Amino acid sequence: MEHVRCNLCGADDAIVCYPCTIRENPNAREWSAFACTNSGYGRHHTIVQCRRCGLVYMNPRLDCHDILDTYQAVEDTLYLEEREGRVWTFERHLKPLERLTGPPNGRPLLDVGCHIGVFVEIAARHGWEAWGVDPSLWAVHQAQLRELHVVQGTLETADLPDAYFDVVTMWDVIEHLTDPRGTLQQVYRLLKPGGLAVVHTIDIDSLFARLMGARWPWLMEMHIYYFSRRTLGTMLERCGFQVLSDKPQGRYLRLGYLMNRVGALVPLVGRPAEWLVTKLRLRGLAVPVNLGDLFTAYARKV
Repeated sequence: MEHVRCNLCGADDAIVCYPCTIRENPNAREWSAFACTNSGYGRHHTIVQCRRCGLVYMNPRLDCHDILDTYQAVEDTLYLEEREGRVWTFERHLKPLERLTGPPNGRPLLDVGCHIGVFVEIAARHGWEAWGVDPSLWAVHQAQLRELHVVQGTLETADLPDAYFDVVTMWDVIEHLTDPRGTLQQVYRLLKPGGLAVVHTIDIDSLFARLMGARWPWLMEMHIYYFSRRTLGTMLERCGFQVLSDKPQGRYLRLGYLMNRVGALVPLVGRPAEWLVTKLRLRGLAVPVNLGDLFTAYARKV
């Protein structure tokens, strides 16, 4: 485990928000705990809040090199099964993005942490020159099987051209990073002047998160940083961006997958509900879910 300073203001002055709930060896790491579809809700290391700027983050945490090695090893076959829900979600996410950028007309777009490349494929279908980058060897292989332009690695290690992209997106990624500010600086480097950064993440300051407290499902071992709309906006501005807007934005989930997630949180409710959904042959039905604890920030490189 390593002790870290606040990634936003650099202070080493934090209070504990949620104590560690991992009772076994805290230094152990298992790649399955870092899979996108992992249901380890409520299992996390100590989560603190910076007294100076309010950023919430995990501290101490696993060594940053161990975390990167773990993401390189991640294999998430359940994500493949939930692909249809991701397609619906990303089709929906693309619309407000294109209202800000105008028609794609073959312009370059990069999706950071693209996993198996669902958003890359959709963006390409809409007319973008769509690229993706992801550390998972397995996920990149899945994307390349679909002939998508996806590179294995991170923004620091992948050979990506400076000032080339009109848009860089990060869907449910920034909360997993060991150095989100450093990554946003890399995004700034890769964007053309006037280019658009799009960051979608969980909102620790949302009403639902505050009502749920320690039972908020997004308190998980894989999540290292917990932004609010204010702290993410401040970080974007300190990296040279002009924040255009931020707003809650939900997602689509297949009903069977949703009940499976509910079952992980509340077994007495979720498991019978999943059985019923299966019995009625409704597992594949895509349903919109928006509890107000996910949001998207749009920022311009200035």
